[in-house]
Amino acid sequence: MAPTLRRVVALAPLRLRVRAGEGAMDRPVRWVAVSELEDPTPFLEGDELVLTTGMRLGPRDARPYVSRLVARGVAGLGFGVGLGHDSVPPEFTEAAAEAGLPLVEVPRETPFIAIGKAVSELLAAERYDELSNAFAAQGRLTRAALQAGGMGAVVERLAREIHGWAVLLDEAGAVIHAAGAGAVEGTHLAGRELGRLRATGSPASLALSGPYEHVIVQPLGDQRGIRGFFAVGSERPFSPVGHTVVNTANSLLTLSLEQGRDRLAAVRQVRSAVLRLLLAGERQAAEGVLAAIGGGLPAGPVVVLACEPRDAEALQDLLPGFTAPWGTRVIALAAVEDADRLAETAAGAGRVGMGGPVGLAELATGLDQAERALASAAPLMRFADLAGQGLVSLVDPAVLSAFSTSLLAPLREYGSRADLVESLRAYLACNGHWDAAAQRLGIHRHTLRYRMRRVGELLGRDLDDPASRAELWIALSAGSAGGSTGSPAAGR
Repeated sequence: MAPTLRRVVALAPLRLRVRAGEGAMDRPVRWVAVSELEDPTPFLEGDELVLTTGMRLGPRDARPYVSRLVARGVAGLGFGVGLGHDSVPPEFTEAAAEAGLPLVEVPRETPFIAIGKAVSELLAAERYDELSNAFAAQGRLTRAALQAGGMGAVVERLAREIHGWAVLLDEAGAVIHAAGAGAVEGTHLAGRELGRLRATGSPASLALSGPYEHVIVQPLGDQRGIRGFFAVGSERPFSPVGHTVVNTANSLLTLSLEQGRDRLAAVRQVRSAVLRLLLAGERQAAEGVLAAIGGGLPAGPVVVLACEPRDAEALQDLLPGFTAPWGTRVIALAAVEDADRLAETAAGAGRVGMGGPVGLAELATGLDQAERALASAAPLMRFADLAGQGLVSLVDPAVLSAFSTSLLAPLREYGSRADLVESLRAYLACNGHWDAAAQRLGIHRHTLRYRMRRVGELLGRDLDDPASRAELWIALSAGSAGGSTGSPAAGR
């Protein structure tokens, strides 16, 4: 913070005397500007202590001159005496008093450059104090990060450092930690801005300012993506040093999040190893490894869930109990009484195959059942239900479609008006009974016999062969909505 004019005037070696504007002496002085121009304001930015000897100024210039300085926002006017004027002209004193502009008398023996040096030294000292305070704050934040529950400690420490509030949010915008007066309102404000941060192509920051509050919202993460969000607010604007302290907290929180994710990734790899030990029959070793990372296995029989989620990490965070990455899938072991509920939860995040109840010694069987169930096209399939789905439901739809198209192509390309495909379907659905099939088609049985001979010739297959009948029925069933319309028999 810049030194006030009161502090500058209090420097005894300068021997400055206040002539007007005593009530505004607490204005900050950010620089000293020496000018003998009648209008120096084009060369000013505001908050300067303007020094002049008034050699070009007369009594009539007092009010316009002072008005221009006030409009420009200067901190004060220093009037040097002993050169152009023996004392400060009363017109300038009166104009300054009326405008509320501090006016100080600079004696002849005090060089203007001495005032400039004094202000520069005060600014340097203030800057040094700010940097020292920033380094001290960074140290306190770092020590907080090393405590147990480091992220929460960092948030609480920062709220005290900025004399405001701080909130840590997860990727979805839910509050992880909050501290400081106004944190609840700040959370709502930050939450409304998260969409703007997510919409940007890369991590960015938002700064919001109002009459009574100043807020900064920042994402936490790196080039791999956003891991969470961080918001702070204070009644006072953030200085450059304040921004430094906030950025330090951001870095510490990002590091904590990344370390937590790295540890979680390591834990998941350990769980994969535990699953391999269980499949190999090494239950005691598996339980020992799992206990070392603070986990356990369901007691009694388990149900294996083979999950193919849209987001494997999110699913593992969602499901309680034992989960492990398994290639592109996630494997979960659920107690029998919890299996249905967990399977439905997992199905909301992707496809799930559910095995039957097995003991840990038969875990390989349970995993095989779950993966077979997952191979179906259903979002959630239980192994026990596969038998009711028919053989066709177990075949990859794309493979089945290609098989059907290739096998039945000669029949569909046949130039006769007779529909050989539907005739074949009726023949097989009626288990090869001529009369029943002919009646279904509305044709004479001799016509049907002719068509079946033609089908055999075009396909090069013996329709009396059970294997040929099975293949043809599967090909016909590929295009039906239900997957099958009956169960063809091997004989007539």
